[in-house]
Amino acid sequence: MPLSATILGAGRPVVLLPGFALDSSVMTLACEPAFADPATAAGGERWQRIYLDLPGTGGSPAGEPTSEAVLSAVQDTLGDLIGDTPYLIVGHSYGGYLAAGLARRNSAQAAGLFLVCIGAKISPDDRDLSGVLPSTPEPGWLEGVPEPLREHVSHAVGQQTRAAADRVAAALGRRGPLDEEYLDALRPAGYRLRDESAAEQCFPGPVTLLTGRRDRIAGYRDALASLSRYPHGSFTALADAGHYLPFEQPETFVTSLRSWLASCAT
Repeated sequence: MPLSATILGAGRPVVLLPGFALDSSVMTLACEPAFADPATAAGGERWQRIYLDLPGTGGSPAGEPTSEAVLSAVQDTLGDLIGDTPYLIVGHSYGGYLAAGLARRNSAQAAGLFLVCIGAKISPDDRDLSGVLPSTPEPGWLEGVPEPLREHVSHAVGQQTRAAADRVAAALGRRGPLDEEYLDALRPAGYRLRDESAAEQCFPGPVTLLTGRRDRIAGYRDALASLSRYPHGSFTALADAGHYLPFEQPETFVTSLRSWLASCAT
């Protein structure tokens, strides 16, 4: 099943996978600042950015509600778009979970990983949320967030300031159509990839794991534990960021993404 893709620029391919119930428009908003000056973002390297809409989001149709089917759709789409050309992968949250799976299964083609607030263990019951720091809400921090989003934002955002909440709400407001029935079926039916726990499969390329210590959805300790899979990996946990780290700490996010790109440049 081909997925909808937004392709920007030319050069070495970078595949960007959004979080659950997000889409390419949200990832574009978060990541494009890192490519604002492609000639200097990473030692002169130029990048072709491939932003995908996962099944049931944006312009992509729903499919079988399993992560195996989602990852298969990603693989098939990349095969159609770039063939056997090596590529880098950026993934946020569920997109990071899929990115790690893609790298495990396509290590000969995947050349680097940038994983943000990754759900290293996709089942909520399996996640280690210990050590997550409490937030100190700024008075009135949710006033600019539309009412339907407030419950989600209050839980997912770690830097609980008006500015951060407004950035997250604006990003969520950019989303295209969602197939809610499909997404509701995906979570309980087949969320887990069969090789999620394949710790013996190490990915040899450059890897950055970027997490937030106030992430109440994915935590940060599972990502730290997964570092053993990546012999050339680095790990950062931002003290004042939650699950929407790219919008809570945009400058730090862009700096980290550019640094990883530089490490992947050839």
